Amino acid sequence: MEILKVEGLTKIYGKGETKVTALDHLSFSVNKGEFVAIVGSSGSGKSTLLHLLGGVDRPTAGKIYVDSEDVYKLNETNLAIFRRRQVGLIYQFYNLIPILNVKENITLPILLDNKQVDEVYLKELIDTLGLEKRISHLPNELSGGQQQRVSIGRALMNRPAILLADEPTGNLDSKTSKEIIELLKLSNKKYGQTIIMITHDHNLALSADRIITLEDGHITSDEKVA
Repeated sequence: MEILKVEGLTKIYGKGETKVTALDHLSFSVNKGEFVAIVGSSGSGKSTLLHLLGGVDRPTAGKIYVDSEDVYKLNETNLAIFRRRQVGLIYQFYNLIPILNVKENITLPILLDNKQVDEVYLKELIDTLGLEKRISHLPNELSGGQQQRVSIGRALMNRPAILLADEPTGNLDSKTSKEIIELLKLSNKKYGQTIIMITHDHNLALSADRIITLEDGHITSDEKVA
């Protein structure tokens, strides 16, 4: 079942001599429960694509459908709701709120939505992430790997349609990177979570079900991982 559909996606910055085409008529789709890695060199359009998929920037042309909803037909208020409810974001540098503890950071998307926290699901997430002894700790009391685990928990808390991971291991050592990738794979299998991961590391990309390669704003290959 298709959860994401991208049609003719184009993003152009600047005009005239300063014009840069970051994405040039990209089209692809992702099925529910797929784990897709998007790879490419610096300047290939990976980050631009992630921002557009996450609803944080608007395309110059083209359409993005998430769960059959035309994302960029939404007004700003509904687009903000879409970002909060339908998209989970994992960043390279965690982006945790420094004055909130682990539990508060994970449940923040639910509280911002004025919803009741599902305490059973929260406990299951915290246990799965190995954070049960850290729930009262602030981000500066955690290791990099632990902070990224909190970031993953926050991204999963709302059970989003898609989880977008932007170089999720880029700030971690190799051992911790493997642990984080294993957690992403676990969330993919355990919760059927659809994941789109941006990475420049082809070895990490091999952990996904499928690899899409970008170059100069175009898709140059789209392959299933054996």
